[in-house]
Amino acid sequence: MSLTMPAIALICGLILLVWSADRFIVGAAATARYAGMPPLLIGMVVIGFGTSAPEMVVSAISAAQGNPGLALGNAYGSNIANIALILGLTALISPITIKSGVLRKELPILLVATLLGIFLLFDLYLGRADAWILLFVFAIIMGWSIWLGLRHRQDSLASDVDHVLEDEPMSRRAALIWLVVGMLLLVASSRLLVWGAVEIARGFGVSDLIIGLTVVAIGTSLPELASSIAAIRKGEHDLAIGNVIGSNLFNTLAVVGIAGAIAPLAIDPEVLYRDCLLMVLLTLALFLVRAGSGGEKQISRVEGLLLLTIYLGYTAYLVSKVFGLV
Repeated sequence: MSLTMPAIALICGLILLVWSADRFIVGAAATARYAGMPPLLIGMVVIGFGTSAPEMVVSAISAAQGNPGLALGNAYGSNIANIALILGLTALISPITIKSGVLRKELPILLVATLLGIFLLFDLYLGRADAWILLFVFAIIMGWSIWLGLRHRQDSLASDVDHVLEDEPMSRRAALIWLVVGMLLLVASSRLLVWGAVEIARGFGVSDLIIGLTVVAIGTSLPELASSIAAIRKGEHDLAIGNVIGSNLFNTLAVVGIAGAIAPLAIDPEVLYRDCLLMVLLTLALFLVRAGSGGEKQISRVEGLLLLTIYLGYTAYLVSKVFGLV
């Protein structure tokens, strides 16, 4: 079978996925505001869910179609890309200052959630019991986030979200239309993307895990990249890093949990000592920024360059494996 059609499907799927995710996020955030939801809660829950919607849909479809490796690679590859690629590029444009007290509370939770996810994979199997544990923890964290968002309305993240919603005014009807249309197009583009990715993996004789960790992970992380760069250019630093923290929490717990609940899968040992190890180290580095001394915590341009270099090295290693160079 020629790889022309799968390549076209992959590219078109990625483009449509990024556009539909943006429309879905804008529609969901505006709808939540009309429903009277506080800006902090919109930033923590609605936008976090919206930026992770591509990973959720792609991973669910992959698992349902018998490609759980693609689902796992998409989730963990997106987490690595979110910190190393997205925060790296964003910090190069402008150093990222973490002012929000809420985000500083979420960072240790993200670290613990990441460690929990890896602990459940130590037997090299993600069963349904493991998946339900992840989903249960995710539900607890979402409940805590809602409580926090309702209680602490005055936070720098809330101010950033307010500015975004004011910059993109939208009627109630338009918000509902984009919410529904964005979700439908997310599903359609994800199906197209998964089909193209699986066929390309078969054509090159590589595992769907590698495709998930590279092409699909970068593609599904593009909404976070676009929103983070847009936020940092407007000086909304907390929203930029909040996108990453929220997305990684969703990916680690909900995306992996949904995929495992649909189709339990055996784990390649490389996932633990290569991908999971890097993901933990990057999450720990992000946590240490939060735990540093002084008032405001900052990811400098030098640290951004280091993150970006790490990601390029990691991706180069994965690509070299595809061509049998290592």
